[in-house]
Amino acid sequence: MKTSELLKLFKENGIEFEEHRTRHDYYHSPITNKSFPVARHKEDIPVGTLDKILKDAGLK
Repeated sequence: MKTSELLKLFKENGIEFEEHRTRHDYYHSPITNKSFPVARHKEDIPVGTLDKILKDAGLK
């Protein structure tokens, strides 16, 4: 999954941008009440990383 696709999924589920840091953007999930990083790049996100992000976001 590309970062742009993941961000669309976030928007559909109410996950909001929290802050911009050096290499990552941080998002907050109201589902899990957690904040988590997402790297800023256009390439596919590695499967293990994507699973962790989706779990932190409460989407898996």
